[in-house]
Amino acid sequence: MSEMQALHLSKEDFEERILPAQTALVDFWASWCGPCRAVGPIVDRLAEQYDGKAVVGKVNIDEEMELAQQYGVSTIPSLLFFQNGKVVNTLVGARSEGEYQQALNELLS
Repeated sequence: MSEMQALHLSKEDFEERILPAQTALVDFWASWCGPCRAVGPIVDRLAEQYDGKAVVGKVNIDEEMELAQQYGVSTIPSLLFFQNGKVVNTLVGARSEGEYQQALNELLS
């Protein structure tokens, strides 16, 4: 069985998967960003840990600039937490896995 990974989101996927979700986490990143590469595996682990509880995805800002602009993402990595289609929390910069888990758990409680 292969490890689950976060969804690689296009604008269309974003509207179909993230906005209708009760709880979602989206990592805005870019391949040239060092801290983003550190956060990437954490986001994939969160996708596995929260499977069935929260939708976890990634948006490459080089491919989806419009989404990044729409959500005011100017610094990466930026992890946006959504509840019922609205951003309810944002963590900017590389953080620990525990911080991301805590933010998700607060939304799920």
